[in-house]
Amino acid sequence: MRPDPHWLSPERHLKREQPDHPVMYFSPVVLQQTAHRFMEGFPGLVTYAVKANPAEAVLVNLVAAGITSFDVASPAEMSAVRAVCPDATLHYNNPVRSLAEVEAAKSFAIASASVDCLSELDKLAPLGTDLEVTVRLALPVKGAAYDFGAKFGVGPEGGIALLKEVARRGYRPAICFHPGTQCADPAAWAAYIQEAADVAKAAGVRIERMNVGGGFASHRAGPSPDLERIFAGIRAATVAAFGDEAPDLVCEPGRAMVAEAFTLATRVKAIREEGAVFLNDGLYGALFEFRDMCAVERVRAVSPGGQGRAGTAKPMVVFGPTCDSIDRLPEPVELPDALQEGDYVLFDGMGAYSLSLATDFNGYGLGRPITVASLSG
Repeated sequence: MRPDPHWLSPERHLKREQPDHPVMYFSPVVLQQTAHRFMEGFPGLVTYAVKANPAEAVLVNLVAAGITSFDVASPAEMSAVRAVCPDATLHYNNPVRSLAEVEAAKSFAIASASVDCLSELDKLAPLGTDLEVTVRLALPVKGAAYDFGAKFGVGPEGGIALLKEVARRGYRPAICFHPGTQCADPAAWAAYIQEAADVAKAAGVRIERMNVGGGFASHRAGPSPDLERIFAGIRAATVAAFGDEAPDLVCEPGRAMVAEAFTLATRVKAIREEGAVFLNDGLYGALFEFRDMCAVERVRAVSPGGQGRAGTAKPMVVFGPTCDSIDRLPEPVELPDALQEGDYVLFDGMGAYSLSLATDFNGYGLGRPITVASLSG
């Protein structure tokens, strides 16, 4: 997808069009650069977790960058991927499925599926045994914004028994895990990798592959993730834990792949005397995830003329546009004291989960993303 020559940046679009609705800006260049960074740095197969952003433009650009393997959670995601890449390899890594969903997956010829209990392994029978089945581990590992192990995964003892059964039934055995969202510490992966090696050894099963999940650090606050440091840590931990029997590696970035490729522009609807700011998007829209993870540092204010709004930064209470009183960011946002009604407030690093979770409650919501050559300037 080539950018419209008029839309060189969000600022150019805002200045010319003066949109009064929230706008998501998309940079294919940034997305493809991130994809190449993963493919060149990660020591194994790079897949994309579709749940983070299933937009057709995202999938098309990832395929163009060379990614043809995808982590899918539902038949709908399978269909979306195959629509843009008929030969895509599908890893069905939602470990809880209905029988109808398994039957639908059968028609997509998935390559891999994860399980965390015997009953879910039983459900995979209609898919045949020419399938990689990955046992999903869960450990009390710290270092992420929130822990995925509270919902999915099996502990080491249960993992040993389940891995033995996977091998006994004739599947290609593998292990997977997820250190948790926005995890910046390579030690979290190292702990899981060592446990995976211990589980495989105790089960007497040589695993073909190990999926180290996603969670590759924050994109809304703090420094940019040091992906290369994380990749090196994963490589070193795998060699140390498995030695000559090291499995092939797989990763499934979602947020880390797509977050940087999108910027959200909201407009200031009103500023109250006490300083509260009302925006035309909020917790029912693209800011839905801020309800649980509200660290907001990468935010900037722009005048209707497209210029950065100067002023001394101060914490301001931010409300969304709906008539629901809970439509409020849980923490104040640092905005310039010169902010005016009609200005735009831009949130960077917004490509993950924003479009997936947004609603049109009260008649507010996002339109189609605008493609730009650059997300700044």
